[in-house]
Amino acid sequence: MLITASALQSLRTTVRMEFAKALANVEPQYQLVATVVPSTSKSNTYGWIGAMPSFREWVGDRVVNSVKEHGYSITNKTWENTIGINRDDVEDDNIGMVPTVVQSLAQEGAEFPDELVFGLLPNGFTTACYDGQNFFDTDHPVNSKHDGTGADSSVANMVDETGSGYTGEPWYLLDTSRPLKPLIFQDRRKLAINTLFNPTDPAVWTSNEFEFGADMRCEAGYGFWQMAFGNKRDLTAANLWDSWKRMRAFTRDGGKKLKIRPNLLVVPPSLEEEATKLLERDFIDEGGVTVKNEMKGKVKLLVVDVL
Repeated sequence: MLITASALQSLRTTVRMEFAKALANVEPQYQLVATVVPSTSKSNTYGWIGAMPSFREWVGDRVVNSVKEHGYSITNKTWENTIGINRDDVEDDNIGMVPTVVQSLAQEGAEFPDELVFGLLPNGFTTACYDGQNFFDTDHPVNSKHDGTGADSSVANMVDETGSGYTGEPWYLLDTSRPLKPLIFQDRRKLAINTLFNPTDPAVWTSNEFEFGADMRCEAGYGFWQMAFGNKRDLTAANLWDSWKRMRAFTRDGGKKLKIRPNLLVVPPSLEEEATKLLERDFIDEGGVTVKNEMKGKVKLLVVDVL
């Protein structure tokens, strides 16, 4: 087949159509746990994270609450995935697999934010969030006064029993009910596909290939640590209840309750069976005794393939 301009235009149209069609059928999971924040610059600074004063009775003049400045920034990165098609295959009309490859490229691109966002969870035990502590830590500072001028107390949003023999994978309890979720996905440039299907393109000259690829510009980061509890211990009803109660007790500076409402249990595939039993069965075994399962339906389950 002679490679004509119309043939290349047809190939270009096919690639774009298959890409758009595949994107419409992908359902990534990251938006369940991360707030999507549009970005218009190299990085976004979230200096306001860390303090949200509560309402008070309006008596006299307004009281202006100065929001803490933490200087927590998320810098965007550019990500790409490029595919080459041998020019000889195009010339021989041997391109029947192109639609499948394009669809796979679209799915990989649409689900890539899952890797960024959910990768934050296991890394949260060793990566700092807005307050300078690791996102999952045992000594997050909470001040005794709402304006931050009092004494700090240490609050934990994790339990790590690996030193006591635990060798399993971490699991997480989250509150995703608020406008700002536990994690942040920063969207600078949305996923898009581009093609190099001209005979004069450099890749054709140097590599005898026509190329197409997708790219995006984005990054993920941490929101409020108070909305997540990390566990490196057995996934049991007792431990899930313990995580629940600790999160419900979290307070803002000044001691007022944050009204955290845990609603999502996030687990890797290795814990899917145990988590399903824990959240769906009417009765469970506790120390050899069958008891009513108080956690049934308490929270939703999210099994994340990339964990």
